[in-house]
Amino acid sequence: MSNWGARFLNCCARVAQRTLSPHCILCGATTAGPRLCTPCAGSLPRLPSLRCRVCALPLTTGETCGACLQHPPAYDSVSAPFAYAFPVDALIHALKYGGNLSIAPVLAEALASSSPPRVDALLPTPLAARRLRERGFNQAQELARIAGRRLGIRVLADACRKVSDTVPQAGLPWKERKRNVRSTFVCDADLSGLRVAIVDDVMTSGATLNELARNLKRAGAVHVSAWVVARTLRA
Repeated sequence: MSNWGARFLNCCARVAQRTLSPHCILCGATTAGPRLCTPCAGSLPRLPSLRCRVCALPLTTGETCGACLQHPPAYDSVSAPFAYAFPVDALIHALKYGGNLSIAPVLAEALASSSPPRVDALLPTPLAARRLRERGFNQAQELARIAGRRLGIRVLADACRKVSDTVPQAGLPWKERKRNVRSTFVCDADLSGLRVAIVDDVMTSGATLNELARNLKRAGAVHVSAWVVARTLRA
């Protein structure tokens, strides 16, 4: 091989190394393995350890918040590593609406590492058919697939369907969200005796999770938890 050819190949190798080496998705710094550098990972808005054991809202005392005691939801517990605040909200937005699938492993790893309750199966929150065609992927399914592989838990991607193309929950007042998702899910699977976890990116009012949990329990699930990346905190 000529000297010119060797120099050319070495140059290509250096370019490829710089291009393919992992970089922090927030600050761009080179990282050894994960896509978040140590300083950026430490700055993420983690939820406090003292929180409602049902809905995951932060508490000052006790184990269950007043709202969950007064009106128990259909789901049994919520596991969430982060509060829905910057920069986690920006990461979720880039995944969900920007199609940046390289963010999914970072968020799924945080989900899997947050000590969620042990379950028999993961069930991603389904999208309506039109929304799925527009977006090209279901971010909840991507998160469930990666977390399921990491923890050795099967993913029931087709167990439930969203049969109504509802208005996005994010654009509605909290009080209208429950009505918006009523009767929107159908569960086709037999979940008799199973402990299942609904996987989603964000929990705000909990209306979507509650409606889906109701259907899962009708299908035989004995325990339904929710694994979400981020929990919206009430102002």
